[in-house]
Amino acid sequence: MAAIGPTVGIVGGGVVGLCCALALLDRGHAVSVFERDADYNAASWGNAGHIAVEQVEPLASPAALRSVRKRLFGVGGALALPPSMAAHWLPFAARLVAASTPSRFAAGTAALTPLLAGAMPAWRALVETLGARDLLREDGHVVVWDTPLQAQTGRERWSRTAIGTARIADAEPALLDRLGFLADPVGGAIRFTGSGQIDDLRRLALTLEAAVEARGGRIVRQDVRLADDDGRIVIAGHKVDRVLVTAGVRSRALLEPLGYRVPMIAERGYHIRARADGWPADLPPLVFEDRSMIVTRYADCVQAASFVELGDPDGPPDPRKWARLEHHVRALGLPIEGPFTRWMGARPTLPDYLLAIGRSTRRANLYYAFGHQHLGLTLAPVTAQLVAALMTGEQQPLLRPFDLNRFGKKGRHV
Repeated sequence: MAAIGPTVGIVGGGVVGLCCALALLDRGHAVSVFERDADYNAASWGNAGHIAVEQVEPLASPAALRSVRKRLFGVGGALALPPSMAAHWLPFAARLVAASTPSRFAAGTAALTPLLAGAMPAWRALVETLGARDLLREDGHVVVWDTPLQAQTGRERWSRTAIGTARIADAEPALLDRLGFLADPVGGAIRFTGSGQIDDLRRLALTLEAAVEARGGRIVRQDVRLADDDGRIVIAGHKVDRVLVTAGVRSRALLEPLGYRVPMIAERGYHIRARADGWPADLPPLVFEDRSMIVTRYADCVQAASFVELGDPDGPPDPRKWARLEHHVRALGLPIEGPFTRWMGARPTLPDYLLAIGRSTRRANLYYAFGHQHLGLTLAPVTAQLVAALMTGEQQPLLRPFDLNRFGKKGRHV
């Protein structure tokens, strides 16, 4: 398609940036995607692969605050607040508490619900467009508990939770039989339907990049700097009409020098991977809720992932996190054998656990889409549709709760 719209420079080539590039190219824009990472180590390509349509309730909530003590890493939980990174997470924690009132939680749930309702249809449309329908699996996922008491508590909690378009039922006996490889009998399990999984994250990355280039877009392996040029944002060394920031956790460093307040933190997650020889090929993702761990079978490997570690995106990883994942694998009797590959990546998380999607009110050519926390993979195609419509002048009322102006201007107390 010949470009008829403005030229767009997209800063950040993760799953959100690449989906936005495709949507804009399909609307006639000329697009360049600037991405410094050529090794596919970002959170977009190391996550659990889960299309989490059920996660309509933001994690900034009264219930989450009440559960902090029992979720801390030191007592066996998944939440890590490293003392060496307190300068990062203490200000974030204060804003998180302020965002976790009942009224703001209800408003956040209402804001996320329509976006997540469109997530699976948007993914279906995207893989169809890519000619790669097998990238998307719609087998739901399974939540498992160690004991009957934990299972009863977990079922009751999920029955009170808003889960959008997903549905829950007790896991069928045939599925429980397939979990016979576990070291101990399952205390209980439920099956979610309506959720999904990406079959291979690396292939997704390569397929998206190839589609961008096939439509005339460019992938530029380069770090970039944004600057203000008489009220317009420019990418130093490149001529574009509009700039779209989709740089995940790096978006803060790009925008705050320009005067925007972006109170985002690196919410670091860890995974281990091993060969998939012993894992059933058609088993949906398993969530071991008592251990805050999700196990996903990809095309050629099995991955166990966990942890919410708040801190510095560039700080050194904590090997204890990987060791605990390996301990869980052994204790559960999972048919996963090393050697394990280890990964740590940073989710881009704002204190209200809502996204930042919109257009700057101060620089008319600046757009942004980041802060997707645990929902980057899930909401990437939906985000792309909204951004593309916004750039073509269509009103997008669904985006009002995600305006970056909700945090005020840099230098002012919020």
